Amino acid sequence: MFRKLSGHLLRCSSQVRRLSAQQRQRHEGAVNGRSGRLLIAAGAGTATTLYLHYRSRQPHLSGGFLPEVQAKSRAQKDENSKANEEEKDESSEKIGKPGFRERKIIEYENRIRQYSTPDKVFRYFASIKVQFENGEVEIFMTPQDFLRSITPGIMQPQGYGLDRYKKIDAKNISSKTNPCISPNYSAFPAPFQGMSENSVFYRLSASGLISFSDYIFLLTILSASKRHFEIAFRMIDLNGDGDIDYEEFEKVQAIIRNQTSIGSRHRDHQGTGNIYKGVSSALCTFFFGEDLDQKLTVDRFLEFQRELQTEILTLEFLRHDPKDGKIPEWEFAELLTTYAGLSDKRKNKMMKRIEKHFKDRSEGITLFDYLQFFHLLNNITEVDTALTFYHIAGASIDPPTLKHVAQTVAHVELRDHVVDVLFALFDENMDGQLSNKEFVSVMKERLHRGLEKPKDTGFVKLLSSFAKCAIPKKATATVTDLAT
Repeated sequence: MFRKLSGHLLRCSSQVRRLSAQQRQRHEGAVNGRSGRLLIAAGAGTATTLYLHYRSRQPHLSGGFLPEVQAKSRAQKDENSKANEEEKDESSEKIGKPGFRERKIIEYENRIRQYSTPDKVFRYFASIKVQFENGEVEIFMTPQDFLRSITPGIMQPQGYGLDRYKKIDAKNISSKTNPCISPNYSAFPAPFQGMSENSVFYRLSASGLISFSDYIFLLTILSASKRHFEIAFRMIDLNGDGDIDYEEFEKVQAIIRNQTSIGSRHRDHQGTGNIYKGVSSALCTFFFGEDLDQKLTVDRFLEFQRELQTEILTLEFLRHDPKDGKIPEWEFAELLTTYAGLSDKRKNKMMKRIEKHFKDRSEGITLFDYLQFFHLLNNITEVDTALTFYHIAGASIDPPTLKHVAQTVAHVELRDHVVDVLFALFDENMDGQLSNKEFVSVMKERLHRGLEKPKDTGFVKLLSSFAKCAIPKKATATVTDLAT
């Protein structure tokens, strides 16, 4: 196409040059410069006429000199890029992984959970500031806030954070058990999803909200084992029967709190108003009656501890939006390894085994399965002892063995599918045998939700050790010295 046009132009220009040369030879310079310019102009006009005539016969050039192939190539490229973007968006939605910004926020919040004081953790994850009629304000958590404060990887909702709350008036909080919050508070996203009228949180306060003192009390109950409370009750009670009154209960609570990592890190903060004021009056009334003159048995308190654990587990399960009452196996595996402190590489490897193993035969995990398994974890010390006996005897810990231990020690009937998930998660070489050491260590961390871990990076302990070594100890007087 372009070669034809170029040929026409070259022929026209050669004819113009030939005519001008003949005229110069004929007249021998008689023709002035004006005649030569006229001849050149005539040649240029002829060339222009030929070009316009050729272009009128080629309609596809009306849009310019852009080749048709190049236009098609660019159109195809645009379509491909658009398709790639749509495919990328669909894949990201399907994976559901957080972006770079979300990952950094989650890492920051995990460090707050692990290393910050209870005061800062409470102020960061609490979402409600209540204004009372006398002008005073108090910070509260919802049960969902409490769950986020103890669960790594759950990001705080946008708009909330350290000292950032939703302000509500005290008169908007109903004194009735159900509904606990008036419609003025309905804009807040589902604070009490999954709670029944007999919820443990309604025993803390009529509104179901959690104060800072309640927060410390709940963490103490979750971090201490059943055996610790049994010993503390019997040691405080004078006659040793385990029944204590209100004043003795305060002592038991103080002892257990100071033994936990949470309690040892707590310091009252007058500036923020986060001061531990003891057990709430509503809970004291529940334990000791209206006049606080009744006795609290250790069995009744341990029943309250079991109810609290069941309530938290139910909220955890419902947070995963179960379909037909079931959650997938990989979500159950994530719940088990949340507090294990595993590296991302190892955890991803374990998750891939779960996805591969149950890709085509997923049955799901029900709430009953979830609660039954954690009833087994409440007896993890006895389970560890039984599994150690099997290991010393040289017997392999296979699925039937684990089911037998669960039934014998904890009186729990584990479903075969739950046992299959456990072995797919912890059996690294897939030989059908369980490593009881790793299984028990991960399950102990899961039972106590990582609340027993030290709340510092180790640097403070290092400095305190240096200080102890640097300060000379006073020599103690011996019996012989005193005698002389």
